[in-house]
Amino acid sequence: MAAAIAYEPPSISKAWEAFLAHIPTILLIWVGTIVIAGVGFMASLALTLVGVGLSGSSGSGAEAAGGVAAMLAHLVQLPFSVLSNLVGVLFVAVPAMHYASGETIGPETAFRLLMQRPVRYLLAGALFTVVAALGFVLCLLPGLAVTLVMPVYVNKVFLSELPILDAFSSSFQAVYGSPAGRRFAGIELVAWLLVLVVSVFTCGLASLVAVPVATFYIQNAAYHQGVLS
Repeated sequence: MAAAIAYEPPSISKAWEAFLAHIPTILLIWVGTIVIAGVGFMASLALTLVGVGLSGSSGSGAEAAGGVAAMLAHLVQLPFSVLSNLVGVLFVAVPAMHYASGETIGPETAFRLLMQRPVRYLLAGALFTVVAALGFVLCLLPGLAVTLVMPVYVNKVFLSELPILDAFSSSFQAVYGSPAGRRFAGIELVAWLLVLVVSVFTCGLASLVAVPVATFYIQNAAYHQGVLS
């Protein structure tokens, strides 16, 4: 059972209050994802410049080395992207932990949980990414349907001992296997559309607040609708 506040009717004001209580944690997550992504970009840029310099030099050896540097410039971003996404998933996991425990989740608690089972979270993220990507390739709607499962899936991956495949299948069933679950999917879709509109009209600045507020609201809605228990 989650905390009593999880089952209360969700509202923007409650989500806002939860966000305010978690500003230090949310801020550290933002900074972490930006710094990691920035380091990856700088490493890629440095290798790209080296490749351009070598390609402009005379000799086949220099050209080959330039080609290798250019290839490495693309590859070097991969681990940084993976690590940035791993930290970024805390945007969803922190609200899940908050409503499960009823407590304010500090930065130390959030990152300690992340580091306890990083391989599990990486594998869970890889599975979700592959399935969602296939859904978008086949058709937009299946990809969107998979994406809407994410808040429930992250909750189960972080807060339960279910195997990853079971967590994914049970999350999909919880969202689309009942009228309440489908109502939750509708609520989530409307919430993210509002976030998109607000972000567009503020050139993305409002997303720094709108995204975490939406994640708190959506987790509360999942419990209130009975999608999570």
